[in-house]
Amino acid sequence: MSRHLRLFTTATRYAVTEHVRNRFAMVLVAVFIPLWTMLAYLVMPDTPARMRLRATGEILAPRGNEITEISGALNAVTLITGFMMFAATFSGHDFDRRLAMAGYPRAHLVLAKVAALAMASAAVSAYATAVTCLIWTPRQPVLLAVALFGAALTYGVLGVGFGAVLHREVEGMFAILMTSIIDLGLQNPITSSGSESPVTRFLPSYGAMQASTAAGFSTTGLPGHVAIQLGWSAGAGLIALLAFHHRTRDALLPATRPHLPGPRRSGADQAADAGTTAVS
Repeated sequence: MSRHLRLFTTATRYAVTEHVRNRFAMVLVAVFIPLWTMLAYLVMPDTPARMRLRATGEILAPRGNEITEISGALNAVTLITGFMMFAATFSGHDFDRRLAMAGYPRAHLVLAKVAALAMASAAVSAYATAVTCLIWTPRQPVLLAVALFGAALTYGVLGVGFGAVLHREVEGMFAILMTSIIDLGLQNPITSSGSESPVTRFLPSYGAMQASTAAGFSTTGLPGHVAIQLGWSAGAGLIALLAFHHRTRDALLPATRPHLPGPRRSGADQAADAGTTAVS
């Protein structure tokens, strides 16, 4: 095994272990996803609601509880992955700095976080897709899983960025929560149907929302919108990378030169200086 692969594997193992030890996140994955999606399906009316899919222009008539369940699944995976990555980044701040100070390559640390994020996003999105398929049958389950994965990946890297620049846990939690509420709230497929506002096209989960809606109620694949979502993930990842670089940069600065005290002066010299000052 090469040195670089060994360093990457070690860092990835630490990153994955950090997620597994986050018991609260594991409880959220196991309980929050089925609870939220099932409540959305059972509580909302099953009356068909006509809507226009912005991505294709198709007029769809999904049941209200099914389209709400898809929005709930998106909301669940984005919040959970965002919280997981924020918590891991925030709590691992000092550990990352110590590794950087010890000479551990920052590129390997970043790649390890990306790998752990990809594994966490894949697991959460697959679980959410399986829960959805147990409740009702989307037309394109694979596309739904891919759309959920893209949204989870995007919010995961946003969580890394928030964890690198924010100084308190409550700030990061609030930032992730409000970002998700604004993002998905403005894109609600039923309430925003027919709206031509270009604002929604620039929201973080626009591609995932369009692709997941098509996955549930249409046979049209949307590879372009999946690519849009992955582009959002890449852009957010670049920002998170810059934030991580900023956080660990001072750990690698060369040590400042120590201040060396000047030679000690005798009592006679100090007295002479005092006399000179008094005369002047």
